[in-house]
Amino acid sequence: MRRKIIFVLSIAVLVGVGVLGYTRATNKGSAEREQQREQRHLEREKRRAERQAEYERYIDSIVLARNYQFVPQTMQQQPAGSMRMLNNANFELSVWGSEVDIFLPYIKGVTPPYYTVMLNYTLPAVKRYVTEQTKEGWLVTFSSSLFSGSDYDFSLEIYTSSGSATLTIASPWYPDVQYIGGIIGQN
Repeated sequence: MRRKIIFVLSIAVLVGVGVLGYTRATNKGSAEREQQREQRHLEREKRRAERQAEYERYIDSIVLARNYQFVPQTMQQQPAGSMRMLNNANFELSVWGSEVDIFLPYIKGVTPPYYTVMLNYTLPAVKRYVTEQTKEGWLVTFSSSLFSGSDYDFSLEIYTSSGSATLTIASPWYPDVQYIGGIIGQN
């Protein structure tokens, strides 16, 4: 009987030593894997931050060079008109140096029923073109008569971190129309 007890205790000690060794090895491997995972995580964060900084420099450069396009995705008559999705890939406001090219739907009318017209102009020059840096990006403003009797005021808010933008066209005769979309560089 005594032999059996010694034998069982020996087996228990061997199993305990084995489990302890396995636990230490597992914990050591687990700590190494966790350290590697943390290192990869920090590297990915650094690469994303570098890509974001490069993208923001790109947006800044095309705005300052006056070489960009605003591509709208929605339009809405202000202050509370219904929002319309714009699926036509040809709609844009392009700036090339001092020239501005406009192809956008626009809502006219003083009272309902309002109606949609197309602003389809190439302007060799615009009045009061101002680029002002803001906390979130840029504010570009200019005006043009669009070959009519009164001025249309354009205000383009560009958000550098996302490349998104909001264009508002104001006229003394009609309610403002606001477009939401994005900025891309010209080829």
